[in-house]
Amino acid sequence: MSAATRPSWQLPRGIPRGVWDYAHDAEIARDYDADLADHPLFDFDEQILSQHLKNPGRVVDFGCGTGRAVIPLARRGFNVVAVDLSPAMLEIVGEKAARAGLKIDRVRANLVELDCLSAGMADCGVCLFSTLGMIRGRDNRQRALDHARRIIKPGGTFILHAHNIWHNFWNPLGRRWIVRHVWQAVRRRDVELGDKFFDYRGIPQVFVHAFPRRELTGSLRRAGFRIRKLITLDVTGCKALRFPALFGRARAYGWIAVCE
Repeated sequence: MSAATRPSWQLPRGIPRGVWDYAHDAEIARDYDADLADHPLFDFDEQILSQHLKNPGRVVDFGCGTGRAVIPLARRGFNVVAVDLSPAMLEIVGEKAARAGLKIDRVRANLVELDCLSAGMADCGVCLFSTLGMIRGRDNRQRALDHARRIIKPGGTFILHAHNIWHNFWNPLGRRWIVRHVWQAVRRRDVELGDKFFDYRGIPQVFVHAFPRRELTGSLRRAGFRIRKLITLDVTGCKALRFPALFGRARAYGWIAVCE
């Protein structure tokens, strides 16, 4: 049975059909870097990683995509473990590593089911570009964070990026969506506040969860992480918000949490 024909009831825990199809679309993987070329968030992420991951050690990228974070980390001397659900994206990571003469271990896995990685095997970890939000179900996202906490050594650094649900208020389409969505979340037990489905490059019902701040910080703390710094992102999503104390929970495009 091919990945494309796997029935929904056989999909991995926390993975909706749209995310599964996205992860197994080789064309999307091949075009990923070109589609997001020069995205300013990538430069900002790299600044954050350089600032908070200074001493090379073993780092796990939980949802590595095509390797935009792991390649620079490997060049800096980190022992990298790249984890992703997408075989095509992991293949691209391998190609990039080979061209650069770098050694990167690649693991194909669902972030909700990471028993294949041993406790305390990593000095630090990253989960960027709202990868956590592609997991459906609060319990499943919590399980992924619990795995990250188990895998990273005590005192190790974990850097996570997530979107903010309330930034939708800042454009007319977003306001209309959020009014309908809040009503759905109240009425339907299968919809959580922050769940969003959308079509992407011919793939219907791709899923991403956007977080209220309280949900994000609460989930990290329940996993056992201590939040050292919570960087509030401005509307562009690629730099820190000015005056975050001034309605930052509503104005933020999202957050980068630096934890230990």
